[in-house]
Amino acid sequence: MMSRTSSAGFARRSWRWGRRLFTGLLSLALTLLGLLLFTFMLSHLAPIDPTLQIAGDHASEATYAQVRHDLGLDQPLPVQFWRYLVHLAQGDMGISRITSQPVLSDLLRTFPATVELATCSIILGAVGGITLAFLAVIKPGGWLDNAARLLSLIGYSVPIFWLSLLGLLLFYATLHWSAGPGRLDDIYLYSMEPQSGFILIDSWLSGDREMFYNAISHLWLPVVALALLSMAGITRLLRAAMLEECNKEYVTLARSKGASRTRILVRHVFPNVLGTLITVLSLSYASLLEGAVLTETVFAWPGVGRYLTTALFAADTPAILGATLLIGTCFVVLNALADALTYLVDPRTR
Repeated sequence: MMSRTSSAGFARRSWRWGRRLFTGLLSLALTLLGLLLFTFMLSHLAPIDPTLQIAGDHASEATYAQVRHDLGLDQPLPVQFWRYLVHLAQGDMGISRITSQPVLSDLLRTFPATVELATCSIILGAVGGITLAFLAVIKPGGWLDNAARLLSLIGYSVPIFWLSLLGLLLFYATLHWSAGPGRLDDIYLYSMEPQSGFILIDSWLSGDREMFYNAISHLWLPVVALALLSMAGITRLLRAAMLEECNKEYVTLARSKGASRTRILVRHVFPNVLGTLITVLSLSYASLLEGAVLTETVFAWPGVGRYLTTALFAADTPAILGATLLIGTCFVVLNALADALTYLVDPRTR
């Protein structure tokens, strides 16, 4: 009887997990399909004629018609959308008007720089944000709480491009603590063979420690600028979630048993806000992947953000759509991973 009951319980749990997995994958697929449809319609609503860009202003009508036929623009929209999906499945995002290279190759070359910048920033921002939130909740209304709220308010209020320019002026032009814009000095940039696309990894694998330290000196200033932005959001949301948990009955019970506030926060409150923290971190990381546009432009960082900015100024439609699709996909996938992790770590969601 006991074995039959445990088998039935295992079957129910397996069915519940399988149904959750199927629902999540279906939702992810539909969201990605909606994103593809959005980028496809964006290419048709944009006030840029790709035929005119290719054929030029003085081509004949026959040339215009031939170019439209080659691009498939003379077909119905459903047929064009299907061709768009087929080309994407084959890795064909078009040819960039700026670089004359496939957009996929440009994105594979620039995306690691953005990922490296965003990853270092979210790590620093998460450490600072979680620490400030804990210090603020230990004694609400105290000077540590007020200082944490002030720092988060400054992080939200100060424009990222102004903070980046101020950092360059102070730490690069005045104090000479930073190596300035770019990922490496020219003396190292043209002597290093890219392997992974991540400058810290490639400079370390090169065996040249001076190159590695030069990469760090270029990286730390934009990382700090972006980390302040993410730290502000993490601090505010995590502080609010922990204060809400502190008002619940189980915390009151733990206090009545003589547990210290720090022990209550670490052992009881923090596990209950872990789902919120995962969601905040995923949204912050996705925002850094997208919001690094201004920072990459100011620091001449050769990532997707700078690539997208250059494409916008040059009206390079394939590059704009490719970068938009990549950033949107990152948002969708990170949100899906956050939902899955929250489902795993927080039994209340089940």
